[in-house]
Amino acid sequence: MLLADLNERPFKKLPGCRRSAFEQLDAPALRPLPAKRFAIGRWKSAKVNIDYHIEFDAHYYSVPHRLVGTRLEVRVIGELLECFASNQRVACHALSRVRGGFTTAADHMPASHRAHREWTPAKLVDWAQRIGVSTAAVVTWQLDHRPHPEQGYRACLGLLALVRRYSAERLEAACTRAMAIRAPTLRSVTNILSSGLDRQASQRASAGPVIEHENVRGPDYYH
Repeated sequence: MLLADLNERPFKKLPGCRRSAFEQLDAPALRPLPAKRFAIGRWKSAKVNIDYHIEFDAHYYSVPHRLVGTRLEVRVIGELLECFASNQRVACHALSRVRGGFTTAADHMPASHRAHREWTPAKLVDWAQRIGVSTAAVVTWQLDHRPHPEQGYRACLGLLALVRRYSAERLEAACTRAMAIRAPTLRSVTNILSSGLDRQASQRASAGPVIEHENVRGPDYYH
């Protein structure tokens, strides 16, 4: 009641009252309230890693690869994560709570990485098994021990390129040697092939079994 009386009380130096001023000035500019409550966002500054992902709550989200090394502003509202560079939104993902997981958009990848998406881990292992047991072991090691799947894919596709350059037989021999020396990496296999060490292993294998005879002294004889 008192509020209504106050709003109806005439101004002393202006025409009208508070109610009439509101109806003329403010009421025409009013808009309906939003259908949803205002959501408070969480902000964080994050540096783009070499694999073009940023980290938020132990999950990794991709951004355009051209932003590698830059620092972005990350905003989370509800179930949405957004990344901003110079006040421009550059990435948007559904929020994930999988710790250690990756959320990667194909259009954020370099062209060379997008080609890797055609190869699934199962396809890579199947290809390696057709080459041989050792090649499959090296491929499996790559997929299991790399911090990011894309790194394993690159190494595996590098092995595929070695088949075209050398041969399936030589690749299998090189992988056998790499596994034996506990260095199942693409660099190790490439070095073995380029130096011909895979052929040395093959020559030893084809030399035949060691001859055993009562007149042939073994290594223990000379100790």
